[in-house]
Amino acid sequence: MSTQIIITLPDDIYQRAERFARLANRDVASILVDTIQLSIPPISDEITDLEPVSVLSDEQVLVLTELQMEPEQDARLSELLDRQQSDTLNEGDRSELQILMQVYQEGLLRKATALSEAVKRGLIEPLS
Repeated sequence: MSTQIIITLPDDIYQRAERFARLANRDVASILVDTIQLSIPPISDEITDLEPVSVLSDEQVLVLTELQMEPEQDARLSELLDRQQSDTLNEGDRSELQILMQVYQEGLLRKATALSEAVKRGLIEPLS
């Protein structure tokens, strides 16, 4: 299934996509679809079911600004990333790495959103 949308791109962005599409012998739309697909990581249902950060209390927002992976997950992620670097991952490891990377990315997104909200509310100073 596909959804058609209309967007307005700055001329320079469209020209870059058009040049890339010509070089790749593809149409601009497929280049843009691939770019968006690669740029936006998948989000699990668990995170989309969470309350938006903007409706949380100040205390809840501040707690989220300190969000980190569970130590066991963090250690395992580091181990798997090291093994990926040395090209020693098996298929099960690859699947586990993908899952842990999603957990990491979703947590990072939630934390970044909380940091932005905390600055907007004046709860913390912006980073310089």
